[in-house]
Amino acid sequence: MTKLTHEDLYGLEEYAQQRADFRAVAIAHKRRRRLDVGPNAALFFEDRLTMHYQIQEILRTERIFEPDEIQAELAVYNPLIPDGTNLKATLMLMFPDPSERREALGQLVGIEGHVWIRVDGFGRTVAIADEDLERSTSEKTSAVHFLRFEPGEKAIAAFTGGATLGVGIDHPKYRYSVQPVPEELRAALLDDFR
Repeated sequence: MTKLTHEDLYGLEEYAQQRADFRAVAIAHKRRRRLDVGPNAALFFEDRLTMHYQIQEILRTERIFEPDEIQAELAVYNPLIPDGTNLKATLMLMFPDPSERREALGQLVGIEGHVWIRVDGFGRTVAIADEDLERSTSEKTSAVHFLRFEPGEKAIAAFTGGATLGVGIDHPKYRYSVQPVPEELRAALLDDFR
């Protein structure tokens, strides 16, 4: 997938006019790319459209229009667009009650290193996590992590050829998997390898 450039983005005024339609398309697209893994974790598989929407919303909210500031946002979010040999995802840990969240994030230190995908017929591919900055300490983990999965050429060929995909988390305090992922998500992820 090609990375976003300044020319791909709407200016603030144009985005204000396009936002309702663009937002509806982006949210429907994001919904197809979400996978709940157990009761408190969700993976949002990112792509060019999800990042385009993210950047547009940041520019809108923060009223960013200076070229160098726009370029800074592109530099932050472009790395989350798959490059044809990987999948990229945002892991969100969701605990609605603040005290429960605090306790859970303390128990789930290192969870980002226990997230995996598995193409049928191949071993697990464990996520490479938080390449931009460390999001866990020895006392707690973050509620948000950015992940990259590199399954390898043969696994990608099998997946694009019809093999199923499983996803899971095997942290000692949080063990859940989805095998295989729903067909709608599988179909959406095929585009990430083109």
